[in-house]
Amino acid sequence: MELLKRSRRLRNNINLRNMVRETRVSKNSLIYPIFVKEGKNIKEEIESMEGQYRYSPDKLLFALDELQKSGVNNVLLFGIPNYKDEIGSSAFDENGIVQTALKIAKAEFPDMYFITDVCMCEYTSHGHCGCLNNNYVDNDKTLELLSKTALSHVQAGADMVAPSDMMDGRILKIRQDLDKNGFVNTPIMSYAVKYSSAFYGPFREAAGSAPSFGDRKTYQMDYHNKKEAIKEALTDIDEGADIIMVKPALSYLDIIKDVSDLVNVPVSAYSVSGEYSMIKAASKMGFINEADIVCETATSIFRAGADILITYYAKDLAKYIDEGRIG
Repeated sequence: MELLKRSRRLRNNINLRNMVRETRVSKNSLIYPIFVKEGKNIKEEIESMEGQYRYSPDKLLFALDELQKSGVNNVLLFGIPNYKDEIGSSAFDENGIVQTALKIAKAEFPDMYFITDVCMCEYTSHGHCGCLNNNYVDNDKTLELLSKTALSHVQAGADMVAPSDMMDGRILKIRQDLDKNGFVNTPIMSYAVKYSSAFYGPFREAAGSAPSFGDRKTYQMDYHNKKEAIKEALTDIDEGADIIMVKPALSYLDIIKDVSDLVNVPVSAYSVSGEYSMIKAASKMGFINEADIVCETATSIFRAGADILITYYAKDLAKYIDEGRIG
């Protein structure tokens, strides 16, 4: 048969396939989430997230050393405090868990890049992402607490802050207060497009952040909505966000694509705890090949338009890049 165009010509061998590959995955584009917990000599496995741990600040150093040796230098820190109250005051305590962990980690690993999650849910006694007014999260009162938390993180050494609360106006408030205190060069990565998702279940067990009543549907997004994602992303960019996040990732590849096509800032995607735990469980049952699925799903997120991937599989992906399985 006389065919002038044969797509298979460019698939003939591994060198050629790598040469013409359209989507590239780099260690520099990976961020690894880590949970830090008050106390000493703590490394406890998270039951719902096999292979993930809660670390006390002293044990965190061993985890960071392992991470850096894998070639991943970007970390997203989540704090688990001993003390919780109605307004989440431990979140902005200068001696709080994230602040303490940052000071220790930055001293030992000055070349690593530390991003901090800014939210109140891990710190409030009721588990919601802000202060309450008659069991309703008070948006405007919460902004002050979020801004105090972000500022305390940066003062402790955070390289970037990532507000995940989904309060209206929090990017503008944080940007103004960081600038006012001399941190004009500290970037904000906004959880701009954060859906109210069933995929967060394992994380809430990991961080002890499940709400004690109700749900978060009055501030996190309805997963039926697409246009709203664009509105949220553009609003946060107007307020000063430097990076826009879409969360979760796998069930929202269309949203990643739409946001990426329309914004002029980098787009990150968070492959969340439920995605991680499902792959782990299916692999353990022998239903899938874990490494192959991890490589394929990560590539799909980048292919959809993400520039940055936050994933509990960051260390594994770094190994797969070294092995030539992805990249």
